[in-house]
Amino acid sequence: MPSIRLPLRSLFAALLLAGLCAPALAAGPACYPPQALAAKPGEEIVRPHTGGPGQLPDISVPASAPVPAALRGSIRRVDLPPGVKMVALTFDLCEASSETSGYDGALVDYLRSEGVAATFFAGGKWMVSHPERGGQLTADPGFEMGNHTWSHANLTVKTGEAMRRQVDDADIGLALGRKQAEAKGCMLPKPQAISLFRFPYGSCSAESLNYVNDTGHLAIQWDVDSGDPAFIGAKGMADDMLRGIKPGSIVLMHANGRGKHTAEALKILIPALRAKGYRFATVGQLLAAGTPVIAQTCYSLKPGDTRIYDEAARTGKRILPVQ
Repeated sequence: MPSIRLPLRSLFAALLLAGLCAPALAAGPACYPPQALAAKPGEEIVRPHTGGPGQLPDISVPASAPVPAALRGSIRRVDLPPGVKMVALTFDLCEASSETSGYDGALVDYLRSEGVAATFFAGGKWMVSHPERGGQLTADPGFEMGNHTWSHANLTVKTGEAMRRQVDDADIGLALGRKQAEAKGCMLPKPQAISLFRFPYGSCSAESLNYVNDTGHLAIQWDVDSGDPAFIGAKGMADDMLRGIKPGSIVLMHANGRGKHTAEALKILIPALRAKGYRFATVGQLLAAGTPVIAQTCYSLKPGDTRIYDEAARTGKRILPVQ
């Protein structure tokens, strides 16, 4: 299905009204001591979830205005003005109902040490099971947070109220992160009048895509997939990403313990991109710098390629790796 390229001037106006221009990058949230931010051994491990479904915090989330017509659909990358070389590194924090997933602290430590902006798409359940880490990421002025559903549900298969709860409950989980940051006395980087959302598995239906946009979320996909849930190895993964990245790319990775060798791959990727003249941006910064390329449906790298995940969701079969 063809993608849509929007006029640059109208995009700038929409984004400025939405309040998506991001602040200057800093080295981490100053309200947390360095030892609290540092990676801890074993916290990246994914473990079975043996308790109940998880308790939603008692937090109200203000309703957001629907996404403007010009920004509706599935944003895959951003066309930038000639000579501008920016890339958005994004990291999913998925957590399914059957697990308590991890936190790749080594990855986050490296991003902070290098002053690299990044966007994290967090599951609401992940935010509830990792309240301290969720608060740290939310408070960090170099990072940006987005919604990745409550429990990594496939929103092509989920419909009606079950689909809507996946979106709305994750917003409550993200609000928990903001509450945690406020409790530490952190100055949050900015209000987000329009929120960011990523569909699990890169898969959506017309119903779920419309609901995500109607509730004020920009649907953000990617044009470069790291493949980090597979055992590709750090160098192979970095080389693949370097071949795929071009100005305005949005890169998919994971920071929940399911990315294999992601932190090591970043130590190859980030210096190589800098040597090519790239700057690192949050998704919000990238959108504010150019013109989004928007598709009217969802897919990973080509239309129809998420059907294997849709069928697995319908039948209960587990497919690895997952996005």
